[in-house]
This record gives sequence, structure tokens and C-alpha cells, in this order.
Amino acid sequence: MQAAARRPRTNHLDLAQRILDVARQRGFEAGAHLPEQQIALLCNVSRTPVRAALRLLTEKGVVRWEAESGYRLAVDLTNQATVAADLPSAEEDELAEMILRDRSARRLDQTVTIGAMMRRYGAERKTVLKSLKKLTEENLLDRAPGQAWLFRRAPDDPEAQGESYEFRLLLEPAAILAPGFRLDGTRAAALRQGMETLLALPDAGFDIREFQRLDIDFHGMIADGAANRFVTDALSDHLRLRRLPGTYAGVNVFRLKQSLREHLTILDQLESRQYEVAADLLRVHLRLSRSQRPQAASRGAPALFGMISRPDSRGP
Repeated sequence: MQAAARRPRTNHLDLAQRILDVARQRGFEAGAHLPEQQIALLCNVSRTPVRAALRLLTEKGVVRWEAESGYRLAVDLTNQATVAADLPSAEEDELAEMILRDRSARRLDQTVTIGAMMRRYGAERKTVLKSLKKLTEENLLDRAPGQAWLFRRAPDDPEAQGESYEFRLLLEPAAILAPGFRLDGTRAAALRQGMETLLALPDAGFDIREFQRLDIDFHGMIADGAANRFVTDALSDHLRLRRLPGTYAGVNVFRLKQSLREHLTILDQLESRQYEVAADLLRVHLRLSRSQRPQAASRGAPALFGMISRPDSRGP
């Protein structure tokens, strides 16, 4: 009970993670000033929870407090990809992850109830309810009549994975080609630095969790750049499914590194406003990722990527 009493509040933990995400996306470097009012505006909250979240990050050494200037970022987020893993997890967050793992492993049916979850995990009703609401907010669950909750279909079998890639092949290149596409330059620069840092790691030290974060954020950046908000919403909702456990299971590190190089080449074209080329490269990238065949990845870059050399490429 004593350990549970020291557990930070869920909203403070969520906000601390959001602050880190905003800092990454905006390319904040170590030593960057973190004014409470600016963070509150960026995260769309009041200053009171921001103070609590910043104190939590200070306790973990991610942020430091200076009497003259206030809070400053204490680490290089691009080189400390798993810094957020040091944050304590709220009880409902831990339960939500357990539920997702069990669903991915087919240990849970598509429809679940609060009572069944309480018995299965030995958790209190309020904790189960918060976990299910969290998954609903992330568009992974839908509320069903009564006390039931329904898992949305996820790309967790070969047929669904194929349909997921077909959906993305239809919408992601279209997001780039539709009039009004805008690239967030600051976010793109932070992503480039993170991808290049991960690419420089030896295979044995490759961080798949960091790859997952970068992969989702790269494709999320494309979705957010679309001028059509319905395209943005549809892609953003779908990309959330890629955080499910096992999404990258069976994909070797060679292919993941090649995928990063493809991201960087696409990013080169986006930054040069060569949108048609970027869209074509994105189609090739998605088809390669869908196939995930060793023979497709073992012969170097595919033909279209091979035709476009990156001036700063350090790949083989």
C-alpha cells in the first residue's frame, strides 16, 4: 500500500510523456528552456499540471531546475531514446498494456467485460474502467451495450496486415500529393537526427522500441501534413494500431535499418518539395514493408531508392 501511495497521478504521467514528445518533435536540445506557460500552451493544459509533470521529469533527471531561469531540458532526447521508460507507470497504464498483450496473443476474446477483466487481472473496478477508457481514447476499443467493450480490428494476422497496408497505400501517398501539404520542418529535423542516431548503432544494440517510435512518428508527420483533416484523422487513428505488441515481430534488423534509410530518402524529397517523387518512394517503401521478405531486403536498396542517392548517406 505504501508503494501505491507514492505512485504519481495518471494525468501527471501522461502529461510528462506528452512534454517529452513535444520536445522531441520541436527539436529541443539539452539545455533548452521549458517555460511553464509555453509548455501549457503546447500541451493545451493549464500551468498547474505542467508544474507537477515538470517536477516528475526533474526527479528522473530528464529536466533540471535553475533558480534564475526555471526548468531546462537536461538530456539529449535523440540520444536517450528510452528516457521515457524510466518514468513510473500508472496502474491503469500497466493494466492497459497487459490487456493489449493478451489480446494480441489471442488470450482475450474480441468482446470483454469489466467483471471478467477484474477477475482475470485481480484489479479493482475503477482501475479496469480507467484502463478500458484509455484504450477507447486511443481508438483501440469501442464501448458496447451494457458492461461490454469491443476490440477494434487490428492488423494482427496476415489478412488484416495486408488490408492495413492497402489502406495506407491508398491514403499516405495521397496525403502528400493533395494540394496544401505542409511539412513540419522542426519535427522533420528532429526525426532525421533520431533516425540517423539509430542507424549508427550496431545490429546487436539496435533499439526496436525506438524504431517503433520513430516509424510511427515519421508516418504520423505525413498524416499531419495533409491539408485534408479527414485524411489526417483516418491515418492518425489507424497508425495508433501500430503500437500494439508484436507489430514488428519477425522483421529482422537489416530490414528495419533499410526502412530507416528509406524514410530518410523520402524525407529528402519532402524537404525539397519533390512531392511526386516522395509519394512514389513512399509507395515502394510501404510495399517492401508489407512483404517483409528477406530476399527483398538482402540485395541492397530497391531499384527506385537506388536511383536516388542521398548526398549524406552513410549506408552501405
